[in-house]
Amino acid sequence: MTTAYTAAMLEKAVAAAIRAPSMHNSQPWRFRLCGGDIEVRVDRHRPLPVAGHGHLGDWAAQIACGAALFNLRLALAAEGVPARVRLCPDRHDPDVVARLEPGGVGPADSPGPGLLAAVPHRHSSRAPFSPEPVPGDLRRRLVQAVHAEGAWLELVVGTAAVEAVGELARSANRVLERDPGYRDEIARWTRHGPAPDGVPARAGGPVAEPQDLLPQRPFGAHPGAPGRSVESEPLVAVLGSAADTGTDRIAAGQALQRMLLTATDAGLAASMLSQPIEVPAARERLRTALGRFGVPQMVVRIGYGQPGRPTPRREPAAVIDAPTTPAGV
Repeated sequence: MTTAYTAAMLEKAVAAAIRAPSMHNSQPWRFRLCGGDIEVRVDRHRPLPVAGHGHLGDWAAQIACGAALFNLRLALAAEGVPARVRLCPDRHDPDVVARLEPGGVGPADSPGPGLLAAVPHRHSSRAPFSPEPVPGDLRRRLVQAVHAEGAWLELVVGTAAVEAVGELARSANRVLERDPGYRDEIARWTRHGPAPDGVPARAGGPVAEPQDLLPQRPFGAHPGAPGRSVESEPLVAVLGSAADTGTDRIAAGQALQRMLLTATDAGLAASMLSQPIEVPAARERLRTALGRFGVPQMVVRIGYGQPGRPTPRREPAAVIDAPTTPAGV
């Protein structure tokens, strides 16, 4: 029975963890061995002061680190060393979002090898989706994936309901784009050449048009089909948590990644729209419209998309810190 994680185990698991999504592909995570456990930490040197922080505090980093934590769990379970996970374990060090200890339940607790195999293929698809609807059985699988991580998922059904969420998203996007700091932040994270982070301009969706149902971030400059929406009836899902503490957000990040990998494994594509979360009034209107006792944490667009490539990531060595030994050990 393994009593401590090793540097080799950590490096192999981090190779999967860094494939998680993060706002603007900012990759706000670090990992280290701590007395034989693994810590997942927020990287304070990669802030998003406008979109990802502001009134939301560490929201964007916590969601991203939660998604990375889920990949880490998958990889460790596949290596035969499943983890027990403690979220926000150190009240004196809020940068530690999770600590993983050897000795988890094992294969019965693991989401399965199919999701780990999907990790290198998952990416945000900002291009138009096909009009083919997502079948009911796949919709149920997405909901179950989120529930398994203790979060909730509301699938927005019906033209009127989808349009209402779309209007909320467009309204929030207009608010954000009026802020010069927000526009500068998008420009800083747009990459026009090789880079290990940020969003390549080639990966940006079509330039937004007034009739588009859902807004796109202006990472690229690809013209869309004139007079056509990106898609008229995408599957829109709202993922949320019971409350809005750091622990809730990290758990929501794990649920988000489990859902995204489930979608990838099923041949679906997805992209995230967090504009309605970033604007407080829009977030509250979204919660009220859904009739939910809880907090929306992400809006996701899901469908059958075109083949694409994952955005670049930093190497595992760049995000692994030197091991530490806890005081008193």
